[in-house]
Amino acid sequence: MIAPITTAKDERLTTLEIRNAEQEKTIEELSSQIADQWKVIERLQKKVDTLTERFLALEEQSAPGHEATKPPHW
Repeated sequence: MIAPITTAKDERLTTLEIRNAEQEKTIEELSSQIADQWKVIERLQKKVDTLTERFLALEEQSAPGHEATKPPHW
């Protein structure tokens, strides 16, 4: 049996298919990393919100004559 002769087009197609598979893998890995980082960001935002509330409560307790308010950018 004679082995099929590969043409330049066949080689180009194979190269493109390999590159496509590698890029799909990279995209999946990056998507997973982004999802993990988003979870961390959400957790940190909740902590910041909790700490802000605690700080404002402590500020109100320490200065009863002065009303503590959030800055305008919050």
